[in-house]
Amino acid sequence: MTRGPKANIKSCGAHTVREKQPWSNMNRSFDLVKTAYVITQLTPSAEPQVALAGRSNVGKSSLINCLAGRKGLAKISSTPGKTQSVNFFRIAPGDYTLVDLPGYGYARRSQAERAKWGKLIEHFLTANPGLKAVAVLLDVRVTPQQSDLELVGWLRHAGIPILPVLTKCDKVNQREQAARQREWRDLLGGAATPICFSSVTRQGHDALWAALDAATGAATGAEQPTPPAG
Repeated sequence: MTRGPKANIKSCGAHTVREKQPWSNMNRSFDLVKTAYVITQLTPSAEPQVALAGRSNVGKSSLINCLAGRKGLAKISSTPGKTQSVNFFRIAPGDYTLVDLPGYGYARRSQAERAKWGKLIEHFLTANPGLKAVAVLLDVRVTPQQSDLELVGWLRHAGIPILPVLTKCDKVNQREQAARQREWRDLLGGAATPICFSSVTRQGHDALWAALDAATGAATGAEQPTPPAG
């Protein structure tokens, strides 16, 4: 007799939540395999990759830790712009890499530092044959910012698929979530509806895993999400 998925307990940040998970999200390994600080440390790869990009303090580290089910995998800081490197996380099963890019839009960092990060990010995005999509993380509480719009416009012009993700969705009600989803869906030309995600309540946890698997061709039979915007 075939059994369904068991209830699983995972920690996301400081919260522990019990929820049923599909088989595809059980027993994943999520390991940091490389860190690059300068362009010369970035080597082109044909292996499937999805990059995670977003403004400083968008909740990227919390999202990574929640997906991994490990509190300290990505360092969480109260100081925006703390991540200064490109971090590569190997995902299995699926055999693809999630790439954590430095946060952008933090004005208190020096112009030289921001220019360095910008060149690092641009080099990664333009010199990576294995890049399948960029998950653009957007704070659900904030109206579309110029830096976010510029990134989305640049990715669309470059023909890189976009996987939009609204973070911190536990901070707003469902009506506000739906309104922000519609706003970004319209800005993306209707090509994709953002996934609502919360590292506190685990909202969107399974939907985001399914979208990442689908973007890299590693879908495992779960219900397929809306494809990334091209």
